[in-house]
Amino acid sequence: MEITSHFARTARHTTHYLAAGPEDGPLLIFVHGWPELSRSWRHQLPVFGGLGYRAIAPDMRGYGQSSNYRRHEDYAQTEVVADMLELLAALGAERAIWVGHDWGSPTVWSLASHHPERCVAVANLCVPFATIEYGFEHLLSLVDRDLYPIEHFPAGQWDYQLYYQENFERAGAVFDADPYLTVKLLFRKGDPADAGKPAFTSQVRRNGGWFGPLNAAPDLPRDADVVTEEDLQVYAEALRRNGFFGPDSYYMNHTANAAFGALGSATLDMPVLFIGARYDYVCNTVTSRLAEPMRARCTNLREAVVDAGHWVAQEKPREVNALLARWLASDVASSWPAPALT
Repeated sequence: MEITSHFARTARHTTHYLAAGPEDGPLLIFVHGWPELSRSWRHQLPVFGGLGYRAIAPDMRGYGQSSNYRRHEDYAQTEVVADMLELLAALGAERAIWVGHDWGSPTVWSLASHHPERCVAVANLCVPFATIEYGFEHLLSLVDRDLYPIEHFPAGQWDYQLYYQENFERAGAVFDADPYLTVKLLFRKGDPADAGKPAFTSQVRRNGGWFGPLNAAPDLPRDADVVTEEDLQVYAEALRRNGFFGPDSYYMNHTANAAFGALGSATLDMPVLFIGARYDYVCNTVTSRLAEPMRARCTNLREAVVDAGHWVAQEKPREVNALLARWLASDVASSWPAPALT
């Protein structure tokens, strides 16, 4: 199944996106997170395009070939959601099935809560509903204080997000020093041996940065179970061109995002799928309370857990694709592609 490259341009914003599948197929839009690209859905686009969906994966603002901005406030969820609505209009559609991961998840959740008429159904990986899109203080209320005692871990596993707010220039400079080494270190599979231990992200400020006193990421071997060398080169080239300012700025809008989130519906009634990652110890939905608000606020929810780390769609694509396809065929059957006529 061929994957093609396209642009959706308005006077406000330009979105680059990848596409697979028939142009008249039901629309299925995959929304990536930090610090990724449309390429993050390389295992999903050909599969669902082959099933007959029009599978789309945009580069989010600040990434890849989409518009890049130099103010933190340009990366608030109000702006990102507006990008996705413009993309939907450019595709000539009223509604879509949306799938998100990492920072793509709050965008998809926000679309569902603010614009349910634009959502046939929504699925998200790793980040549950009613968490980060409701602001940082709400995230803190869901921290597992048995694992993260407040006197030692006041921000729990979310400590790294405060590091951006307190040391934004330093954080970006270290990532920008060698984007290839940065992504090679970040894109790694989950480790079952780390279960029950505080996540590395809980000690970023204490350590003096993501990589402690180092001015660039250390050179670790590539994790071939998650990315190829070609994948790393594509990620790194895009980050060299754009820098980490945009990607990191997503973490600088918690107050604005919380205000925006409060205006949306607190309950989702469309079909919802949530896929958790067992070895994602930051977005821990297996043994913590992080997913409880979602379970209380989604009236048509299915959940599944994959034995993988945070980059679950890249680490375990077959499992993720199977879960998505099963859910689409059962809970979103009205949008299952019609068989091709030959």
